[in-house]
Amino acid sequence: MSIFEIEKAVCELENKIKELREFSRLQNIDLSNEIEILEKKLKELQKEAFENIRAWDKVQLARKIERPTSLDYIERIFDNFIELHGDRLYGDDPAIIGGIALLKGKPVTVIGQQKGKNTQENIKRNFGMPHPEGYRKALRLMKQAEKFKRPIICFVDTPGAFCGIGSEERGQGEAIAKNLFEMSTLKVPIISIVIAEGGSGGALALAVSDRVWMLEHSIYSILSPEGFASILWKDASKAKEAAELMKLTAQDLLNFGVIDKIIEEPLGGAHKDVDRVSKSIKQNLIDEIDNLSKLDIDILLQNRYNKFRKMGKFIE
Repeated sequence: MSIFEIEKAVCELENKIKELREFSRLQNIDLSNEIEILEKKLKELQKEAFENIRAWDKVQLARKIERPTSLDYIERIFDNFIELHGDRLYGDDPAIIGGIALLKGKPVTVIGQQKGKNTQENIKRNFGMPHPEGYRKALRLMKQAEKFKRPIICFVDTPGAFCGIGSEERGQGEAIAKNLFEMSTLKVPIISIVIAEGGSGGALALAVSDRVWMLEHSIYSILSPEGFASILWKDASKAKEAAELMKLTAQDLLNFGVIDKIIEEPLGGAHKDVDRVSKSIKQNLIDEIDNLSKLDIDILLQNRYNKFRKMGKFIE
């Protein structure tokens, strides 16, 4: 069975257990043995699903509509979030949100790519695919953070930057490239967290950071598995095979040194317990920002440079 077939079976079992408990309460009948048997079967199914999870399963998990978004985490992790709008050049881009907030009483700048919870919201947010003005807004907020010495926290969740004609006319490539360039020398700590999909340069434009973390079932890659399969085999239907080759899971990328930490998710994925995942992210952020803030600026920048410079292998 695929992970989603198992998840369907898990859902049915959870509903059955709930029904039995309610029936037991209303009829005053002891069904504890029957419930215990079903709960044991439920745990076995959940364990089977997430012990044998494949790369393509993680792609599907990362894309689930129930997956928590940047705003879900911002609401739970930070206090007094004030959203700021516009790039001061063209307009505002709802696919990227950003502003000022407090983390344990200390001011920080928070930026995140934002998807919707339904079709209407996704249309408004352009399915989390930013335009150039989104990246320019993000950079404006980052430069503001540098001016006022606020740490920067980025939530990455995009299938990639929007590649429409309008975006290209307004300089999509230049906007992304400028973010990469400017982030490499920002004189404040930067932490980026891939919370679902991290696709191509559209994700990297918010991830040239001192620390790059991923949630356990998120993905981070140069392009989508469908795009990879289309280029390599001229057949997008081979996306499942492509996902295995691409090494896009958090576990693969930690082994390669592309990311620095994996944040665990509850059994079934982050959507099963958003509060628990948020609490974990918050504590990690508090600890790491404290560590990074103690570093001399020159050392912070040199470490950031070395982090990205040592990735991969090459022959001179």
